[in-house]
Amino acid sequence: QVQLVESGGGLVQPGGSLRLSCAASGFTFSISAMSWYRQAPGKGRELVGRITSGGVGTDYAGSVKGRFTISRDNVKNTVYLQMNSLKPEDTAVYYCKTVQYGYIYWGQGTQVTVSS
Repeated sequence: QVQLVESGGGLVQPGGSLRLSCAASGFTFSISAMSWYRQAPGKGRELVGRITSGGVGTDYAGSVKGRFTISRDNVKNTVYLQMNSLKPEDTAVYYCKTVQYGYIYWGQGTQVTVSS
């Protein structure tokens, strides 16, 4: 079965950095595009960014462009979200997502809190 497990969240001060990981299993990771989303308290889930199966192509939401970087390791079946210059408005639960044969799969999420 498809499983996505996020890790790496925590509390960080404004201007700090975190790297999130999403370990995938149960599908052919190396040929699958992957996405990161986030959901802040009281708000809907929003796309943070995406990466193609080979890792060459990425795109990002305007609010994180230039600060966040998505990468992947197709040997470790893991996708990463490097977050730099964090702001309080980046506080959210972060999720990774894959679509397999028309079905959407989400991880359980990892909390990121940016606060002094």
